[in-house]
Amino acid sequence: MAKNFKDLSEQEILALAISSEETDARIYADFAAGLKTDYPATAQIFKEMEAEEDEHRRELIEEYRRRFGEHIPLIRREDVKGFVHRKPVWMIRPLGIKTVRHQAEVMETETQRFYERAASKVSDASTRKLLGDLAEAERKHVTLADNLQQEYLTPEVEAQEEKAHRRLFVLQIVQPGLAGLMDGSVSTLAPVFAAAFATHNSHAAFLVGLAASVGAGISMGFAEAASDDGSLTGRGKPLLRGVVCGLMTTAGGIGHTLPYLIPSFRTATAIAVVIVAIELLLISWIRNRYMDTPFLRAAFQVIVGGVLVFLVGIWIGSS
Repeated sequence: MAKNFKDLSEQEILALAISSEETDARIYADFAAGLKTDYPATAQIFKEMEAEEDEHRRELIEEYRRRFGEHIPLIRREDVKGFVHRKPVWMIRPLGIKTVRHQAEVMETETQRFYERAASKVSDASTRKLLGDLAEAERKHVTLADNLQQEYLTPEVEAQEEKAHRRLFVLQIVQPGLAGLMDGSVSTLAPVFAAAFATHNSHAAFLVGLAASVGAGISMGFAEAASDDGSLTGRGKPLLRGVVCGLMTTAGGIGHTLPYLIPSFRTATAIAVVIVAIELLLISWIRNRYMDTPFLRAAFQVIVGGVLVFLVGIWIGSS
């Protein structure tokens, strides 16, 4: 069972501070290792932060030995109620530049506030001074991070890291989402309009479109998640890619299916055709924006394919 901070002795508080500094140093080392390939300048910042944490840990150990001897009891954050929680780095992979910078800021700020609150609750002058010194150290860490960012993150480096961040966003989000949107928008055209023109019944067309969209979303989601674990390609977590791909596939089909909630077959079909045109243009824009495909070429490729599938659906439904 976790212990209240107010019940800790000065020896235990010092041991807890040592453990805390060691944990933070290892987290910064993990950040540096995870970022060195895509964000080398930011990785260097965290290497410097790691060194600072190691130095503070060394000073705390020297103080502990002077007062209490060689044996340092193992007291971890999770052993003390209300202590600052550090989310394991392996749980937030793949590491994003904004994620780790925010995590570091939260780490330093929360630890500083914790020591300040703890100092206000301790009556012993020596312990109060110790906690105050730790709070000041954490405050200096925040300043150090700002200084290091100014030193290493020049405008050129920031531009390079932003480019790397965009590349990862395209690999992990845009590509699976675009694949799903294209499949959902185009592949469901034939069954939806075939059902519509075969029955001239909006409700029947809606049911067919809904089934096709949801079914395609499930199929594409599982296929994307199983295609690549992301360990070599850098495409991120399979589950995330699968969810993005599945949802976008379903959304692509649902878009031109929803108009068939309108009882009038002609009105519903007219609106569905307009939505199909918007979907195809949206796909073309995304390919132009993120995949560097010229808009006219992207529009030609997508629209020609979509129109062919659309006409096949009408032809089959009308036969």
